[in-house]
Amino acid sequence: MRAVDLIRKKRDSGEHSREEIDFLVSGYTHGEIPDYQMAAWLMAVWIRGINRSELASLTEAMLCSGQVLNLARIPGRKVDKHSTGGVGDKTSLILAPIVAAGGLTVPMISGRGLGHTGGTLDKLESIPGFNVNLSLEEFFRVLHECGMGLIGQTAEIAPADKKIYALRDATSTVENIGLICASIMSKKLAEGIDALVLDVKTGSGAFMKREEDSVLLAELMVETGVRMGKKVVALITDMNQPLGRMAGHSNEIAECIDVLGGGGPADLVELSLELSAWMFFLGDRTKSLDDGRLLAEAMISTGQAREKFKHAISLQGGNEGIVDNPQLLPQARSHVDVPSPSAGFITATNCEQLGTALATLGGGREKKEDSIDHAVGLEFHKRIGDRVEKGEPLATIHYNSGAKLAEAQRLIAASYEIGEVASGERLPLIRRIIGA
Repeated sequence: MRAVDLIRKKRDSGEHSREEIDFLVSGYTHGEIPDYQMAAWLMAVWIRGINRSELASLTEAMLCSGQVLNLARIPGRKVDKHSTGGVGDKTSLILAPIVAAGGLTVPMISGRGLGHTGGTLDKLESIPGFNVNLSLEEFFRVLHECGMGLIGQTAEIAPADKKIYALRDATSTVENIGLICASIMSKKLAEGIDALVLDVKTGSGAFMKREEDSVLLAELMVETGVRMGKKVVALITDMNQPLGRMAGHSNEIAECIDVLGGGGPADLVELSLELSAWMFFLGDRTKSLDDGRLLAEAMISTGQAREKFKHAISLQGGNEGIVDNPQLLPQARSHVDVPSPSAGFITATNCEQLGTALATLGGGREKKEDSIDHAVGLEFHKRIGDRVEKGEPLATIHYNSGAKLAEAQRLIAASYEIGEVASGERLPLIRRIIGA
């Protein structure tokens, strides 16, 4: 069996056998198949697609490329959440402390930024000293002590996904339903969890622009999880505009702290409470979703979630002082407003382009080995339906280097559609629920 033959087969719309997918995944994981051949195969998959049989084989091959965690020694139910990503999507850092404070264990194994979206690991690394590269034994210790852990994939956990994930980002093969499903579910099923809540984004800032594609992805992931004996639900949520007011790594950490302290923008609070409620419900912590929401609200209002976040940061080597003083997070040296070119109402945003502008400033990667500037960010002042006057700020750019500032300003200004009248009824933040 040769990789070049399998690339040609998929290029020509052929169907892979289980053995062929095992060969590709194993060969790439162990360095026997080079990046350029795997990149060619990924592009063939992106163009030609994979069917459900191939998807099942790919997910299992990636899952079995490493170790599946056994968390039996840690008492209680284990529940995680995963989002398909978007601009300003930071709910993981709010949910984990809420749900852990409420009595469940959250073993969260996350990834880095892909395409125009930020990654949870990159955000966490904006906290001075925070270590996302714990060994499994250290991970178990953190989970046992505080009920939550936030790490990247270790060498033992789905190593095939770790390599393929980085390669997809650098070769523009992110936005494929099969590849997204296999990546997410192989990693999440390796965590040894009992239940999983999925936040599947749809809209201009999501990988899945069309709602029907988001629903298909959600159905595939729910089907995959249930087949493996897990409780799984997926929420289809809006990403036609950024979530919250901030995008950028340290800026998003600060906004999460605001929510855990009882503040924060309404959309981010709403989604965080809803996802927390589902985690409590699927984890058998509450008997209903309503009880789950009440418990999540209580964890915030009593300060328990905020204290849980501080404890988790400390256990993973980070400076817990950032929770009391977010100014200890990396700060950009300069800022500039992007003014509205005209008066009217915000009728739409090109949310993906806003994410691209942030990446242009150093908040994302063009190549998998690129470093991230954790201090750069965008602050959004106007949402769809808002009135704006000519010259009024649409967004504020927080930046360190002016080298690509003009390009970022141009992208941001072009991302807002302004009309003379407000658009019709606003779409709900939570569109549909799959698998309930």
